Amino acid sequence: MADTETIRADSSYLAAGANRYSAASDWSAEGVVAFGSNANVCLWNPQNPRGISSILSQHTGHVKAVKFLPRLEGDDKTILISGGDDKVVRAWSVSPRDATASYLQAVEGHAEPINCIAALGVTPAGAPTKRIFATGAADATFRIWAHNSAANEEPFKLLQSVKTTKKFIPLALALSPLDDEANGIVLAVVGTTNAVQIFTAGASDLEFTLQATLPGHENWVRSLDFIKEKTEAGSDLLLASASQDKYVRLWRLHQGTALSALNNATGLDLSVSLTPGNKIHKISAGGTKYCVMFEALLLGHEDWIYTARWSRTADGKLLLLSASADNSLSIWESDPESGIWITGARLGEVSREKGATTATGSIGGFWTGLWSPAGTTVITLGRTGSWRRWDYNPSDDAWQQTYAISGHTRAVTGLSWSQDGTYLLSTSSDQTTRLHAQWTGNGTDSSSSGSWHEMSRPQIHGYDLNCTATLGPTSSFVSGADEKLMRVFTAPKAVAKMLSYLTNSKIDMSFAPDAADMPVLGLSNKAIDNTSSERQPESQEEEEGGLSQSNFTIPAALEATTTHPPFEENLSRHTLWPEVEKLYGHGYEISCLCSSHDGKIIASACKASSLNHAVIRLFETDKWTELRPPLQAHSLTVARVRFSGDDELLLSVGRDRQWVVWGRSGTGYELVQQMQKGHSRMILDCAWGPAEEKKRVFATAGRDKLVRFWVGENKEFGLGGEMKEGEPVTAVDFLPEVTTEGKMVLAVGTEAGRVMVVTLGVAEEGKVEVVRKAVLDKGLWLPGTVVQLAWRPKTAEQDEKKRELAIAGEDGSLRIYEVEVQTRW
Repeated sequence: MADTETIRADSSYLAAGANRYSAASDWSAEGVVAFGSNANVCLWNPQNPRGISSILSQHTGHVKAVKFLPRLEGDDKTILISGGDDKVVRAWSVSPRDATASYLQAVEGHAEPINCIAALGVTPAGAPTKRIFATGAADATFRIWAHNSAANEEPFKLLQSVKTTKKFIPLALALSPLDDEANGIVLAVVGTTNAVQIFTAGASDLEFTLQATLPGHENWVRSLDFIKEKTEAGSDLLLASASQDKYVRLWRLHQGTALSALNNATGLDLSVSLTPGNKIHKISAGGTKYCVMFEALLLGHEDWIYTARWSRTADGKLLLLSASADNSLSIWESDPESGIWITGARLGEVSREKGATTATGSIGGFWTGLWSPAGTTVITLGRTGSWRRWDYNPSDDAWQQTYAISGHTRAVTGLSWSQDGTYLLSTSSDQTTRLHAQWTGNGTDSSSSGSWHEMSRPQIHGYDLNCTATLGPTSSFVSGADEKLMRVFTAPKAVAKMLSYLTNSKIDMSFAPDAADMPVLGLSNKAIDNTSSERQPESQEEEEGGLSQSNFTIPAALEATTTHPPFEENLSRHTLWPEVEKLYGHGYEISCLCSSHDGKIIASACKASSLNHAVIRLFETDKWTELRPPLQAHSLTVARVRFSGDDELLLSVGRDRQWVVWGRSGTGYELVQQMQKGHSRMILDCAWGPAEEKKRVFATAGRDKLVRFWVGENKEFGLGGEMKEGEPVTAVDFLPEVTTEGKMVLAVGTEAGRVMVVTLGVAEEGKVEVVRKAVLDKGLWLPGTVVQLAWRPKTAEQDEKKRELAIAGEDGSLRIYEVEVQTRW
């Protein structure tokens, strides 16, 4: 056994869907976006077309809140604070240059999940500047912390813990200095109540006390944000509060008396301002008196408002960005003459499908809205976990949409490369199948060439998807879900043309329909042969009820002249693949499937607890009929089936701890060898080694923490060796080719998230020797189980000394690592 060594790998592609919490994302002053994704924190620079740069794994529960601390003079890195369902505050040191980070420490204190974080830089009189931040949690408390960068001081110190009055759960916090000298600090707190609570503290003692409760909202308040009204000294402070009552309220905080505040509020009706509902609240901080009064009510959204965030343009004009469940972003600005706040721009969903219940209709609202540091870009998050982005074009005075990033929102359960390596299909428990490809063709520039993107969303389903397989050299695939049947899809011409153009590849379109559409109440994607015409209603009831999505046309973004990957609304609506066949026969949910390398046979299995259901069913792809009888040998669920490289043998492994090899017989397969005690616990995965002239090799991975290698001649296999790990091994895959020295390369993934690349040699007597065992650097591990591994087939563009490995994670992430293949391999 070779010694274990650690190797680095480059991240070619990282994809992860964002968590749908309004506080789970933040945009730093240096241009880095941090957002929660399952139990991870992802870093992304929207100006970098290569997408997510780092996935940070330390949390053990969903991340619900992230916040960058203000960067102080002399800092070369930024501190990022995150919190979530694991009740722990975690700190990271982020490098703005390459959007990477290192873990600092965990800070405990809350008894329930953390929902929100606010941060501020404070400069007490005669003292150096320090950073404070507040965390709010479901234990109905918020806590004030101080971060000290001095080497001789504790990095994070709890300053105060406050129980909310009326015991509501904080959902949003906002911190701001009250004056130019920062002698006083204000903290606004909102949550599962319809009031905004105002706390203040002196900069020297940092002891917050409740000063005022601002009524007005009629439902829970979701978001808060402070900004100075003007850049001049002595300017008032404005607070925006966004609520589930569909309104944004603006509040003015003024230093001085109520009368001076009214005089300062330009365009304000004095009689309205002094009504009981608009009471002026007197507060104090650091020995100075202030007053708080209602400023404006912003009407326009039709559903809950999740976030409201301020930005200031280069000429000093204030803009407010609000994100709502009505699928729109609104950019508000104050009319210079009347002082009335109006909608300057409205972005997002403005179509006839708005509010539809179909998977391809409503996008489920926008959960957050963020400004870039310069205020020239906005991004927002939808139900699918994907980001949308708009850039301001000053020449047209308009906001133009551009491509952003996307990813699965739940566990990635299956992977399959196209036979030529052009694209990768992934299935997930989020009920989608997604196609990822490298942008190497037209429309790219030096910065975006070679970047990976989601290019199509072939399947949006009503069941959790478990597995997928591409069908040989064709542009078709089959998928299995938590249902008894399998569905076969083929690429429509609209998507195939786009893929060919963007990936500089050739995709067969000879038998492809023009596009696909999904009925509102259906699960099957219907082929559309003439995209300029309407899809005909399937029934009189559908026609009368108006359920068809009429006038379906191929959008310009999918035409062959496109210059960028598709936007999210096109991914979720116009890149579906038509379903061409259903394959029946299984009695329970599909557990695994695969297709032969020539694409002529599909092998599949379902969840089972008896011999009758633990069968492998074979389907031929010419007439889509089952090849009977089914292959019967297992007694429990079959976990994985794999065809050998020449399709002569079929290997199956299962929860019954045995592996079975089946050999080709006529048009089907028959039992060749059965090893009933292949492992001491269930076998979770298997893989065939590259084809040799005399010996065949396959590997099995089990919950008994072993990888076993089986070597055979003339279809008889024996144990050639094994490799012991410290945790259950959940995924294995061989590189399709042997190295120049005749060695085999095996990728191994474990339940703990470790990924290894193992070099194997086979001796004449049939023994398998581990020549080299390399573990990827710990920063590249997954926080949970590695569900599946898949090497990318060799392509002409690839470096001869590097190969790409796709990794499906239980954490919802899809990763492609570029691993160096050394010449001695």
